[in-house]
Amino acid sequence: MTAAAAPDPIRLGLVGSPNAGKTTLFNALTGLRARVGNYPGVTVERREGEAKFAGRSCRLIDLPGTYSLDPLSPDEAIVNQVLEGAVDGVAAPDAVVVVADACSLERSLLLVAQVLNRGLPSCLVLTMMDELAARGGSLDRERLEAALGIPVVGVVGHRGVGLDTLRRLLGHPEQWSRPPVPPPLAIGERAAWADSVCSHVLHQRPGAHALTERLDRILLHPVAGTLVFAVVMVTFFQLIFAWATPLMDAIDAGVAHAGAAARTWLPPGLAADFVADGLVAGVGGVVIFLPQIVLLFGLLYLLEDVGYMARAAFVVDRAMGRIGLEGRAFVALLSSYACAIPGIMATRTVPSPRQRLVTVLVAPLMTCSARLPVYALLIAAFVPATNAWGPLGWQGLTLLGLYLAGAAAAAVVAAVLMRVFGRGVDQAPFTMELPSYRIPSFRLWVGQVGGSAWAFLKRAGTIILLVSMVLWMLLTFPRLAPDPAANPTDAARAALEHSAAGRLGHALEPLIAPLGFDWKIGVGLVASLAAREVIVATLAQVYAVEDEGASLREAVRRDVNPRTGQPVFTPATVASLLVFFVFALQCMSTLAIMRRETNSWRWPAFAFSYLLVLAYGASFVTYRVVGAFTSS
Repeated sequence: MTAAAAPDPIRLGLVGSPNAGKTTLFNALTGLRARVGNYPGVTVERREGEAKFAGRSCRLIDLPGTYSLDPLSPDEAIVNQVLEGAVDGVAAPDAVVVVADACSLERSLLLVAQVLNRGLPSCLVLTMMDELAARGGSLDRERLEAALGIPVVGVVGHRGVGLDTLRRLLGHPEQWSRPPVPPPLAIGERAAWADSVCSHVLHQRPGAHALTERLDRILLHPVAGTLVFAVVMVTFFQLIFAWATPLMDAIDAGVAHAGAAARTWLPPGLAADFVADGLVAGVGGVVIFLPQIVLLFGLLYLLEDVGYMARAAFVVDRAMGRIGLEGRAFVALLSSYACAIPGIMATRTVPSPRQRLVTVLVAPLMTCSARLPVYALLIAAFVPATNAWGPLGWQGLTLLGLYLAGAAAAAVVAAVLMRVFGRGVDQAPFTMELPSYRIPSFRLWVGQVGGSAWAFLKRAGTIILLVSMVLWMLLTFPRLAPDPAANPTDAARAALEHSAAGRLGHALEPLIAPLGFDWKIGVGLVASLAAREVIVATLAQVYAVEDEGASLREAVRRDVNPRTGQPVFTPATVASLLVFFVFALQCMSTLAIMRRETNSWRWPAFAFSYLLVLAYGASFVTYRVVGAFTSS
């Protein structure tokens, strides 16, 4: 006899508006275990997680956040299509779990009415029940169940309150009574129905959260809110340098020790050179920036989870309107500070196709975390670690200036492109739920930061490791016959210049010399097309061979051009290289995601070309201007 096949897991679709607590609930129910993919034929992301409820296997499908099943954007359209079973290769959910913020029940019921109209087995999960009580609200859950005809459960997702009851309910969706299918209601009729239900089930409507109300009077004010945003950003970048430096120095020392140990344990020759100069120096040169990456994501997630980022989007929406974009585009561009790839994917929430295209084209100008190792290396090596004014240090202000330069360039380019592509664009109203301020769950925050840090380390252990191995071979072969009369430094330099990478760098040198770049930087620029931070790994390998035992920061500081006797990295060269990385699209993965989102290679080619021209021109001007000032 053969064992009976296990039944297919129950498919439960999670539907809710943005900021209703849907993702927090999804993470709590799945234990932060999720698979991320795209719906077939469309570029809208879906997250699925496996869990067992009441002993039965269930698959939770976290659908994109939506305020309505009358879609304005691709994200919202897919929710409607999935519920109708209209996406090829994706089965419709067996039941729907509607997630709603208990503090904004009336607004949430507009979406509930549309879900009920689908006639699927449904239940309603009310999140933020603690917030409802804190704001003086009181809700009769049993009356709400009776009014809707579906089960209703109240939870506090990040604290686990009510989750056991919810898990028992989710294990038996066949026991949920199917709601009567009401006739389709127009928007005014849905609003009247929602108001009627609320008047029946809310014993006391929640008042405004006192702290939220007081803070929003400041943070949403056109002038005060903008000033606070500026202070937050300045503090943000000061902390990235001030707090990360001790740990970076410790990791830097550990990398140097690992390289020396490799040479001690391995016999002299290619194997020792490969491990010390190729693997340890290449990957370690990037990994030392892990503390800054952790701080970057930690602060970003904290600001988002506390509820500030939604306010920042509201404040910046006014400025975005002047260039023809809106707050949803700002949210996508803000995501690009972590990485341009999720930022570009986040443009799916932008209703206007032309606004979405413009946002995709300018997203690479936002300073992603991959640029941070490049900035950190050059700033730490050449910008003095002294205070410029009060507690504000030159290093943090320089980093802030680079981020602002990218944002300003994105705004200018977006304004130009909107004039070219955006004529006749209908501006849809910008709707964003402003959550109450709250202290985020420490476990959730650590999980978010840890996930991003692990993604950085995986990138270092895969892409950067592979590129480092290839670079080592290009920097080592073909080998030059040793000259017994040459001193070790000159011999190492000659061997590098004779290698395949050295020849490539010298071939590029005439093109990049007007920017102040030598052949070593040229090799790094080519390698950085795989990933921006690979230029750091490249320089780490080059200087590990030339200046054995020195840290990368020390090596670039004291590198001298043997023909002129002048420093390779002059102030003009450093400024030029920083500016080049502000503008250049040095990332093939970003181009690939652009291709997928626009369904054409035309727009990635356009983005790569215009950003390369912009980077070259801005670097050329920077090199000449800084050179003129420093030589006078």
